[in-house]
Amino acid sequence: MDLLKLVALDRDDLTVISMHLQDAIVRVGDIAYLPKERCFAIVARRFDWEAGPDQPPQRRLTGMHFQQVKAVRVRGIDQTNRDAVLNLLAISFEEKDPPSGTATLIFAEGGAIQVDVDCIEMQMKDLGPVWAAESRPAHGETSAEPI
Repeated sequence: MDLLKLVALDRDDLTVISMHLQDAIVRVGDIAYLPKERCFAIVARRFDWEAGPDQPPQRRLTGMHFQQVKAVRVRGIDQTNRDAVLNLLAISFEEKDPPSGTATLIFAEGGAIQVDVDCIEMQMKDLGPVWAAESRPAHGETSAEPI
């Protein structure tokens, strides 16, 4: 399968990217906010939902970033434990003063990151490596699969 590369410029685009990133595994140490560059970035190990149910489950190394970032807030995530593993459930967006608003990355077990942006300008890109996953994510489980 080819590497996936998606761009979000509105809420609908962001919803599509959120579906591709559902159940992605993220190390706290792979999250970065670069205020001078107005950028928020994550490297994740996303579950490959494009592979059919008859194919073995696999994960892909994926990068994603928001541009035009004004501020980032974190709740329920220990930022000092850089090896902690988070399970990304979804990304939502709330417009405040169009086109600006807040993108919220929702993680299992109650963690969340809010990213205030001037407008939605986000990219997701597979970085290449693919490997077998231990299992297919099952919704309702709260523990993340090992990286």
